Amino acid sequence: MDTKIQDASQSGTRGGAKLSDKIKHGLDESLILITGGQILIGFDYQGVFNPGFEKLPELSRYLKLGSLGLLLITLCLVLSPAPYHMLVECNNNTRRFHLFIRKTITAALFPFAVGLGIDVYVAVQKIIGTPQAIVTGGLTSLVALFAWYGWGLVYKPLYKEIAMQENESQEEDVKLADKIEQVLTETRVVLPGAQALLGFQFAGILTEGFDKLPEILKYVHLASLGLIALSIIFLMTPAAFHRIVEQGEDTERVLKFSSFMVLAALVPMALGISGDLLVVVQKVTGSGTLSLACAGAALTLFYGFWFGYTLYRRSRISV
Repeated sequence: MDTKIQDASQSGTRGGAKLSDKIKHGLDESLILITGGQILIGFDYQGVFNPGFEKLPELSRYLKLGSLGLLLITLCLVLSPAPYHMLVECNNNTRRFHLFIRKTITAALFPFAVGLGIDVYVAVQKIIGTPQAIVTGGLTSLVALFAWYGWGLVYKPLYKEIAMQENESQEEDVKLADKIEQVLTETRVVLPGAQALLGFQFAGILTEGFDKLPEILKYVHLASLGLIALSIIFLMTPAAFHRIVEQGEDTERVLKFSSFMVLAALVPMALGISGDLLVVVQKVTGSGTLSLACAGAALTLFYGFWFGYTLYRRSRISV
């Protein structure tokens, strides 16, 4: 094993990056993924209210719902490192946290690839036809899956990080300034998810499809808009606090305050996403029971993974 590690180091095929650098790169990769995903999430939410949506075949309308569900799973996974880092690791850099980022990004890519293929299918089916749409949508998902997973089979790692698996709790000393930079990066990871939904919420009110909604759903949408707006306010507060209160100085108070605001932002964000999911499912299916079930499932997924799982892990580690 030592020989393999030495060979890999000498060949330059695997860098000897510090743990903090690996974690930063992982957060940056999460940001890339959510930046790409926010466009599709906004498209899937807003598309339901466009006049052309009613002209789609029933299968395509339900597939759009399926695509939205898959993308929300991706969103949940991509945003999960922020609460995990704050609640489980208390903003410390550990190999366990690095491994968690790797696993969540790896898992998030699969529903993203399938959701992307479904959206391509719907677009092509409307313009060209069903057979071509099946081929194009299927190829899109396959290309994405190979591009994101296939290279791992072609270029296998030179060695496995056994040390990471054997000593996951190993910590690396990190300067306060670096911790603050990481929490601000985590804020930037969470923010695009809220931005995508808020843009849809404002634009959706002006569409013809929104005017046809029952009065109660309009109020649900309005409440969801307020919740997402509150989430964005929370996410922007650390920057204002750092600049205005602390005058740009890196202090322990900035770290604690920023962490608290990111966690606080996730609470209304989950409610807002679930509320608008209820509106979308109700509009497509006309079923109040199904829409409530989907909204409840989404809320359970978000709160369960962001807070339930992280608090469970924290209790297990502290024992």
